[in-house]
Amino acid sequence: MTYQPGVTVIAQGRKRVELGRNIFLYDASRFLLTSVDLPVVSRVVEASEEAPCLALSLRLEMAVIRELLGREEIQVDSPPSGSPGMATGETTVEFLNACCRLVDLLDTPRDIPFLSGLIVREIIYRILRSAEKARLRAIATLGEQSHRTAKAIAWIRVNYAKPLRVEDLADIAGMGVSTLHHYFRVLTAMSPLQYQKQLRLQAARGRMLMDGLDAAGAAFEVGYESASQFNREYSRLFGQPPMRDIRTLRSPGAPPIESAGNRQNGI
Repeated sequence: MTYQPGVTVIAQGRKRVELGRNIFLYDASRFLLTSVDLPVVSRVVEASEEAPCLALSLRLEMAVIRELLGREEIQVDSPPSGSPGMATGETTVEFLNACCRLVDLLDTPRDIPFLSGLIVREIIYRILRSAEKARLRAIATLGEQSHRTAKAIAWIRVNYAKPLRVEDLADIAGMGVSTLHHYFRVLTAMSPLQYQKQLRLQAARGRMLMDGLDAAGAAFEVGYESASQFNREYSRLFGQPPMRDIRTLRSPGAPPIESAGNRQNGI
């Protein structure tokens, strides 16, 4: 399994993505760039029946990113240490024009096989010319380590409620423990244990909100053995205790949660 970075462009409306306590807002003026499958909650915060939220999500081919990074005229530094595994960037006229031309190919299907690759290449080039180019470079230059780390990410997503030993996770990925920690942080901006914790807390939040579980029941269902520890970590991540947070989310003025987890770029 490998993970590809992706970009989401808003044509109309506005969306909000929460990655832990990091909040990203993006609309027609800003695109969202993601590195891998991250434990996020996303919601539409601006839309109506007359003007629904319209978005384009596109996976970016790793081979094209690496080929463009090899060109002399494209110089990209490494991202700052600890930067999140996603970022927003300015939707320039040139970038938007390329996205529109890609969508316009739907009107002429015969042109898709020849022209789509050229346009996607231009979209990647525009991102590599943007202020968020470092995030794209980080994911593209990992090579085989990206594939190995992706196996660890996939295992945690399926087994987040189980106890996690990083040594066992490193064996699954075929990496040393310190190597896994390093590349896991590059891809997700968190450690494997932090990633598991956020998945657990997001899942518990969803169960309380959608299924009516109380805090203790949700805590034990997602793998916590201590309700008090769950309450502390939940409050630290979401800013208030579980049931108060759920009451806030259910209040009339709160926008609905759209999803928990981007399911590999479908944010």
